[in-house]
Amino acid sequence: MDVPLWAWAAVLAVILVMLAVDLFAHRDAHVVSVREAATWSAIWVSLGLAFGGVVSWAYGAQAGGEYLAGYLIEKSLAVDNVFVFALIFTYFAVPREYQHRVLFYGVLGALVFRAVFIAAGSVLISSFAWILYVFGAFLVVTGWKMFVHRDGETDLSRNRVLAWARRRIPSTEDYHGQRFWVRQGGRWVATPLFFVLVMVETTDIIFAVDSIPAIFAVTQEPFLVFTSNAFAILGLRAMYFLLADLIERFVHLKAGLAAILVFVGVKMLLLDVYKIPIWLSLGVIALCLAVSVGLSLWQTRPGARDAVAADAAGSEREVDRA
Repeated sequence: MDVPLWAWAAVLAVILVMLAVDLFAHRDAHVVSVREAATWSAIWVSLGLAFGGVVSWAYGAQAGGEYLAGYLIEKSLAVDNVFVFALIFTYFAVPREYQHRVLFYGVLGALVFRAVFIAAGSVLISSFAWILYVFGAFLVVTGWKMFVHRDGETDLSRNRVLAWARRRIPSTEDYHGQRFWVRQGGRWVATPLFFVLVMVETTDIIFAVDSIPAIFAVTQEPFLVFTSNAFAILGLRAMYFLLADLIERFVHLKAGLAAILVFVGVKMLLLDVYKIPIWLSLGVIALCLAVSVGLSLWQTRPGARDAVAADAAGSEREVDRA
């Protein structure tokens, strides 16, 4: 793909304008309602899909399919971020009206870090073609570990980055609105919201280590890797507020995400043996996501857990009688 500089500039301009609009719309601290989150989610998804249409129109169906596959991978893996964000906000007892501001700057930082990672990945791939096999093996191992440890819990109190930041940075224990820093006793000190932001940024860097190689599995075009990543990440805040109250229902999501990582890892390992068509990649990714989400919602539907518990109790009574 021959992408001119003006196209890069235009994409960055659209991203910056949309971020400015989002920041202006949420300039006052307030609790983001489900309806508001759904509206913004629809806007971000529509924008991401519309850009995919532009890519298809300008560079053909193959490029459009690669963008869409990358977008879908990042969007599905971003759901996993929602779990961790909810855990972080709960651990720090962050008031709901302050959460959007943290996520806004978290996404802003994520875009910068992703751009750096993508540039580094592109240089590595162009210089060392065999690095694709390393990425593929890494994704397979990561997917397997995610599946094995899908029910594990994260203990933030033992997080080394958080412990280091708290030791080195003077802070206050009280929230001061949406501020990350306040002046006390003649010096600047960090509020708890700053440490929340540190954890959000750290989490996103960790997730980027998985998602960036995964997108390189479907396309090695830097423009498609960055744009699919960026447009998926832009809707992360709205996705969080839309799904935050439902995360406990996605009991099989990690298994689906693990399957996606293993699939794209295998796809990368087979590059010189068989190139899996982009339409097949899209189908497998969508199927893994749909099955894991659908099965989760079905299993956790109202009354389903009570029925399972009743069946289990009935089985225990039958065993006792025997």
